[in-house]
Amino acid sequence: MERVAKEISALGAGPIRTHRGGPEDPSYPACRPRGFDTGLSGAELVLDPGTVRKQYPFIKETAIAMLHVRRCGWLSAQQLGMYLLQQAKGAGAQFLMGRVSGVSVGKGGIESVQVSNEKGRTEISTRSLVIAAGPLLKQAGTLIGMDFPVFNELHGKIAFNDPQGVIPRDVPLMIWTDPMKLPWTEEEREVLEGSDKTRWLLEEFPSGVHFRPEGGEGSQTILALWTYDIKPQEPVWPPVFDPEYAEIVLRGMAGMVPGLSVYLGKAGKPFVDGGYYCKTQENRPLIGPLPVKGAFVIGALSGFGIMASMAAGELLGNHLSGSVLPDYAPAFLLSRYEDSEYKKLLASWDATSGQL
Repeated sequence: MERVAKEISALGAGPIRTHRGGPEDPSYPACRPRGFDTGLSGAELVLDPGTVRKQYPFIKETAIAMLHVRRCGWLSAQQLGMYLLQQAKGAGAQFLMGRVSGVSVGKGGIESVQVSNEKGRTEISTRSLVIAAGPLLKQAGTLIGMDFPVFNELHGKIAFNDPQGVIPRDVPLMIWTDPMKLPWTEEEREVLEGSDKTRWLLEEFPSGVHFRPEGGEGSQTILALWTYDIKPQEPVWPPVFDPEYAEIVLRGMAGMVPGLSVYLGKAGKPFVDGGYYCKTQENRPLIGPLPVKGAFVIGALSGFGIMASMAAGELLGNHLSGSVLPDYAPAFLLSRYEDSEYKKLLASWDATSGQL
């Protein structure tokens, strides 16, 4: 945690304030339930288990360290999307619901796009096409003969109620950074051990179970996520999750917050939802022009789409309008895969090193 914190701080994320449990420790600013302190950046690196317990007494007693990143949080992606759509319409954009069924490409590049819906087929004459198809990026690329180097991972989340208030409503997003074995009773272990189909539930699961409270005043909802299986897969709609997913996530949560054990087998049927992370091998987005003149791509923003969307959209807009590009623009071009040095880097890439 200390190594990672120093690396991120050196990139401009703000200072690291280390808490070792001594009288010389810096003060620990309170965590705001909403908004953020504009004068507070960086992170608290807590290396004293007592301080961890003081801040969050519901966390498992074996927790020995914590990194509290101050400028993290969440927002409503749906409300952000609607706001942007309203702004676009106000600027003259027209919205057409349908499915892109074809793209006409001539010697000069993009000529038109065909959109099909229940009313029929509409052909839009245009010299520019932006492919922003999310998990369908690879399929959309075939419309203009492109094969994007991307794949998809299924990521789910569950929503369940916490009527006993085990988790305070004002805590931030919390992520458990250790692998764990799911908490089972001895009787449950014997049953699971007895079948090849269930024995895997006794094995060690990877790190990363995380949660946050959801909803306004009076809400009891907790959102919990855990991507313990990241094998690439083809996207289908609606997404299909393992029948055991909700149970596994809730037990993973209980491994982090022991008080949640009161809900094991009694939580009713948690709501399961989610979607796909579309990503490149090195998890760097694709943003910019394509070999087909007039065609552009913005996608593969795996795991950080909302966070990077504003800057990614601005970068794409600069490409489209011929505006001045920032010095980092080449890092997101599809053409980077033609660079021999970049290929060497990818050959040694450690895909287990994290999302970024």
